[in-house]
Amino acid sequence: MLTTDASILFQIAGIGIIVALIHTILKQMGKEEIAQFATLIGFIIVLVVVVNGLSDLFQQIRSVFLFQG
Repeated sequence: MLTTDASILFQIAGIGIIVALIHTILKQMGKEEIAQFATLIGFIIVLVVVVNGLSDLFQQIRSVFLFQG
């Protein structure tokens, strides 16, 4: 369980680093609107990863408490 938590954190950090790099490059090129759009897309991707992680967590909690038989 710890490895999946760590991998999700590393995925989010990796996406953040890549998005920050793309944002910086585009902003220096003078394409600030596209840089903001890239940042928004990165945020949406991270949000999807977090929601999937929370969904898995709730499924595990539900299986522990509802199916004790």
